[in-house]
Amino acid sequence: MSVESVASLPESAQRVARLLQELGHDHSIVILPQTGKTSAEAAQGLGCQVAQIAKSIIFRRLADNAPVLVIASGVNRVDETKVASLVGELGKADARYVREMTGYAIGGVCPIGHTVKPNMLIDQDLFQYDTLWAAAGHPHAVFPLSPQQLASMTGAPVADIALRA
Repeated sequence: MSVESVASLPESAQRVARLLQELGHDHSIVILPQTGKTSAEAAQGLGCQVAQIAKSIIFRRLADNAPVLVIASGVNRVDETKVASLVGELGKADARYVREMTGYAIGGVCPIGHTVKPNMLIDQDLFQYDTLWAAAGHPHAVFPLSPQQLASMTGAPVADIALRA
């Protein structure tokens, strides 16, 4: 991504673009014409399957108030019991907590570049796709990556975190 195009991004997406450049990621950030706050909205704007959206969900670990980031397939609901068995008992994270811990607003939480390093888990279901789309720091900003790149960038373990019927 060129310096000129980075400068045209919202400030939080500029920060993500710089992080991606430092990591050698060769795909540019895409600005959606409509909001990408939900997986369905992002998928519609990108013309991809909802399952290819790597949504970032922040929880609060009750034992120490630490952030827990679950990167889930856009079609999956997170099974909080499964996540808690891996990282400890969870609580809900409100918008202020999410902003303070990640540096991003809800709807734009990127898998990288958090204010406080979260405990992370990646949904194993994401690994059935060649290309994923993740938030890039702003509700209208996303970037493409492979599941392997997501795992490499975050260092997060892959787990079964989906709520199954």
